[in-house]
Amino acid sequence: MTSNIGTSDRTLRIVLGAALILMALLSGWPVFEASLPRLVAVLAGVVLIGTAAVRFCPLYRVLGLQTCRH
Repeated sequence: MTSNIGTSDRTLRIVLGAALILMALLSGWPVFEASLPRLVAVLAGVVLIGTAAVRFCPLYRVLGLQTCRH
């Protein structure tokens, strides 16, 4: 598994992932009162942080994208 996520992309994924998780769990916004939107936001946040941690995005591989230098 070759890395395909660069430093800027990785940082953005961590920030957006953490923001999604925190908003879903702590914001109190009406949209997150229902279980499904909260679950989707938390799962999306976890996926973003997970792909940043391993520096590999399967969707990038399928689409032939790469944001890191080799």
